[in-house]
Amino acid sequence: MQNDRPWLSSRVAAEFELDTSLIAEALKSFRKARSLTQADLAQMLSIDQSYLSKIENQKRKIFDIELILRIATQLDIDPEELGIARTILEPVKPPSKSALVGQVDPVVESQNSWRRARRYLNKNRGGLAQAAKSLYSADARIGDSPLLALKKWIPAEPIDLSEISLNWSDSVAPLAVTGAEPEAHPLLPLSGPGRRFGRYTTAIKYLDPPALFENRSSYRMLDCDLSGSAPTMNFGLGTYFDKLDVSEAIAHEMAISASWRAAKGRVNWADLPLRGLVGNPFDLERRALMPAIETLTIRRGAGSDAPTFLLHWRDPQKVATAGGIYGLIPAGEFQPSTIASFDRRNDFDLWKNVVREYSEEVLGEPERDGSQAEPLDYDSWSFYVQLSEGLEDGNISAYCLGMGLDALTLTATILTVVVFDGEIFDALFGNAVEVNPEGALVAAVDSSKVTDGLPFNEETVKRLLSKEPMASPGACILDRAWRFRHQIIEK
Repeated sequence: MQNDRPWLSSRVAAEFELDTSLIAEALKSFRKARSLTQADLAQMLSIDQSYLSKIENQKRKIFDIELILRIATQLDIDPEELGIARTILEPVKPPSKSALVGQVDPVVESQNSWRRARRYLNKNRGGLAQAAKSLYSADARIGDSPLLALKKWIPAEPIDLSEISLNWSDSVAPLAVTGAEPEAHPLLPLSGPGRRFGRYTTAIKYLDPPALFENRSSYRMLDCDLSGSAPTMNFGLGTYFDKLDVSEAIAHEMAISASWRAAKGRVNWADLPLRGLVGNPFDLERRALMPAIETLTIRRGAGSDAPTFLLHWRDPQKVATAGGIYGLIPAGEFQPSTIASFDRRNDFDLWKNVVREYSEEVLGEPERDGSQAEPLDYDSWSFYVQLSEGLEDGNISAYCLGMGLDALTLTATILTVVVFDGEIFDALFGNAVEVNPEGALVAAVDSSKVTDGLPFNEETVKRLLSKEPMASPGACILDRAWRFRHQIIEK
C-alpha cells in the first residue's frame, strides 16, 4: 500500500467524510495570514507535520470530527468554513437568569459547566490517557500504550482461552470507593438548589444520556493470575454503573484538572483527589472492576493466502465517546445475557461472551444484553454450536493475551484473539453486516466486501499503531498478536 492515498474503506465512514478541500483551504489561509510554517501549525494542532501536509494537499480523507472541532476551536475558525454546522460549538444550553437581576442560575450554570467538561473529556480521551499513564510506575505500563497491568496479568505467551479457570464467589467485599465520596463532589453537578447528583451515572442519565445506558448486572473481577501453568480469574457480581461511577468520574477529574489545562501532557496528583482516593489501581477490593472483552478476529488463509483481520470504525454520530476511531471487533462488557439469576452462572464463560458479541456486532442479530428474562440455551443455539465445534476440530483457535487497565479510566479489558480457518470463517460470516449500532466494519480500500478485512502483516499493523486513531486495548492486542503471530496463526 502507498501512504499517500486512502487505504481503508467503510460505507458509513465515507458518508461521514468531510470536505477535504474546505479544510485544506482554511488551514493554508490561516498559515499564510500569520506567516506560519506547516511545522508551526502542526504543533498548534498536536498532529504530525506529515499528516498536516497530506490534509493540505488533499491526499488524506478526514473522518475524525474531533480533529475538525480542534481545528475550529484552537485556530478560531468558523466551523462552517470547515464544512460543519456552527451550532456544534455552541453551549449546550444558554444559562437562564434567576429572579435576582444579573444573577446566573447556579443549577443551570453547574449543569452546563459539567456538560462542557464532559464534552471536552470525550474530545480529548486519547491525550488524557497518555498523560494519565505518567502518574503510574513505568513497570506497570504495557509498552508505549496507555494501558497498565500487573506482571501476572500478562502471560509470557498466548494462552488457550479454554485453559483459563473462572472461579465464582458469592461473598464479595463492599467497595471502598464508590464515587459518592466527598472527593467526587466537585465532579457532580447540582441537581437542584443546594443539592448535587448522588453519583456520576445519575448525572449522565439526566444530563448527557447516550443511546444505550442501562445498569446491567456485570461480572466483577476479584483477582487475575495468567502467569503460571494454571491461569485463573476470580469473579463476583456487581453492576455496570458500579464501574462507571468511579471510572468516568476520575476521567472527568483529569479533564478539568488545572495542570492538564495549563500544559497538556502533564498532570499532578494534587489536582486529582478522587484518583488519589482510588490509589493503587491494582487493588481490586477498593473499587468495582468489571472487565470488557475485546477480540482480534483473524481469518487464516489457505496455502499462500495471507491472513486478514476485522477492523471496526466507531461512528461519532452513534457513540457517546471515542467517536471517529478504530477498534477491534467484537468487543463488549463481560455480562450475563439476561437478568435471570440462572444466567449469572449460565453465561459465566469467556467464550460464550465472545460468541454472543460475534452474533450481535458482526451478524447484526438482536442483542442478548441482559435486559430480558428468558435464559439462553447455548446447546440449541446453532451459531454457538458451530463455533464450539470449530474449536474442538481445530478449525478455530481462541487465545488470551492478558488483561490491561486504561490509564485514564482504570477500566479493564481482557485481550483476546480468535483465529478462523478461511472456509469456516466464510461460512459463518458470509452474511456479516456492514453497519452495527456503534459504527461499521472497515476493509482495505480495494476489497470487495467488508469481511475481507485488512491484511495481517507488518505494514498494516505498524500503520494502524502509528498513523491511525486506535483505542488503546485494540492497539495493545494488535501489537501483541503480531509479536506472537507464528504461535497463533500456524496450526
